Amino acid sequence: MNRVTRFTSWAVVAGLAVGAVASNAQDLQTMSKNANQWVMTGRTYDLQRYSPLDQINTSNVKNLHVAWTMSTGTLRGHEGNPLVVGSTMYLHSSFPNKVYALDLTKPGAPQKWQFTPEQSAEAIPIACCDVVNRGLAYDPKTDRLFIELLAGDVLALDAKTGKQAWRVHNVDFKKGETMTNAPMVVDDVLLTGISGGEFGVRGRITAFSTQDGKELWRTYSTGPDKDVGITENTLKSPYPSAQGKDLGVSTWQGDEWQRGGGTTWGWYSYDPALNLFYHGSGNPGTWNPDQRPGDNKWSMSLWAQNPKTGEVRWVYQMTPHDAWDYDGVNENVLFDHGSQKLLAHFDRNGFGYTLDRTTGKLVTAKPYGPTNWAKSIDMTTGRPVEDPTKRTTAKGNTEGICPAAIGFKDQQPSAYSPQTGLFYVPTNNICMDYEGVEVKYAAGQPYVGAIVRMFPGPGGNRGAFIAWDPMAGAIKWSIKENLAAYGGAMTTGGGLVFYGTMEGWLKAVDAKTGTVLWQFKTPSGIIGNPMTYVAPDGKQYVAILSGIGGWAGIGVAAGIGAEDPTAGLGALGAFGDAGSYSNQGGVLTVFALDGPAKK
Repeated sequence: MNRVTRFTSWAVVAGLAVGAVASNAQDLQTMSKNANQWVMTGRTYDLQRYSPLDQINTSNVKNLHVAWTMSTGTLRGHEGNPLVVGSTMYLHSSFPNKVYALDLTKPGAPQKWQFTPEQSAEAIPIACCDVVNRGLAYDPKTDRLFIELLAGDVLALDAKTGKQAWRVHNVDFKKGETMTNAPMVVDDVLLTGISGGEFGVRGRITAFSTQDGKELWRTYSTGPDKDVGITENTLKSPYPSAQGKDLGVSTWQGDEWQRGGGTTWGWYSYDPALNLFYHGSGNPGTWNPDQRPGDNKWSMSLWAQNPKTGEVRWVYQMTPHDAWDYDGVNENVLFDHGSQKLLAHFDRNGFGYTLDRTTGKLVTAKPYGPTNWAKSIDMTTGRPVEDPTKRTTAKGNTEGICPAAIGFKDQQPSAYSPQTGLFYVPTNNICMDYEGVEVKYAAGQPYVGAIVRMFPGPGGNRGAFIAWDPMAGAIKWSIKENLAAYGGAMTTGGGLVFYGTMEGWLKAVDAKTGTVLWQFKTPSGIIGNPMTYVAPDGKQYVAILSGIGGWAGIGVAAGIGAEDPTAGLGALGAFGDAGSYSNQGGVLTVFALDGPAKK
């Protein structure tokens, strides 16, 4: 059966009505209502990264101390966070993507089991920005864990024994395709992505059966509507430039869409009531915009899709004809404001977007950092109002663009607090010079086509942690950081926000005021995400992965010297001194308060 037919048949079988709630989604929802656990990458499907736990709060967080630690056994960058299901913690590592099960009923959480998948080391140089992995997914129906392996396979493990349940091939690293994102389970469907936007790959989402690993459907970020998942049921865009048939072909020159990028390596969220999952697509093909005239749809876009069928409900492109590598893959956090069902997205292009998640229509779009490539977002057309002097080209070097390609925020996920109605966003303050260059496509070889030099943005600090009002589109408070705030955020019922820095500091701040109440220096730079749980002893714990790496820390992770400021796709120009602050090494550090558990 060909892929187009398979897409259509699944749509018929599953039904296209928005609002059908999947049974297993309800199971995971029920599990996530138990705040003692952390069963999904963002704790809940909405990706708010909010925990109601309040044993640790603004009045006692100053007493937080290390309870236990664990080395992951790998040295490269550690993104993502552990899961806690019942009395077991599940932990992942960077390449070769080790998976651990830890027994939380015993002191020091000893290993129940460990699984190290066999993978080809030839995949390592294909990963553009470190050999990271953003985490595991858990399915209570099959009691399995799932991980996307860098070299291209999707792996399912028995959660109790650690034995392999199935392993299927998804992407081909010899073509430049890798996998780094955390998958997501909805009902009996496992949703997976792809990395490799710097190698001329074609971005896509692929869904597999959690039962046996059978491919269920696949949709692409570029190409004709039938490949993309756009059907007669897809909502008509409110923006004229997004209206029309097969825009994933007609907005490209020739067959450039076939190597058009739009990779899907970010975080996924899901609304069970609407039966829609949300994700973003990355940069188009080569970074040289002169080689691909047109809007290059549907790269740089936000998507709402049916998880059972892949059918697109709506799609909105943020950065048409990208000329800056402003990947649109960052998290889409779901929240409600009165009767409005909304979505917040902090894009690499420097704008914080609030959209109606039922229709994809903009509510607000304001810069959350010193953005100069565009003056604003036109709320009528949905398009950026560009400064033409900051559009890059192969005809010369465009200087002083803010933000840099790494964005005012990269993959490090934000968090939302229902207590304050604010988002808490770890950011980068980096600008760049950018010059496009002609590049020829060859499968498995870099398809970048640009020379980039990054440097600190206005003020000289290279990061900040901000509180953001998603309705007003305004910063409420900000904490400057020397290096990027490149770790994720977490909010809690104790009125706290936790976040990490590239130097390795885990910080706890007052969610209302931004006052730093506690901090601890972990063994390596933090690019992972804090999480919290209650162990069988009744005490609340906070856990964080440290291990410098990712794009910002690629110099330390991959041993690249700072002599060339354009090395590491430009990152060494901004972070060439990161090795003065942090060393390699993946470590999980877990914190708790002294004394007995709160009853």
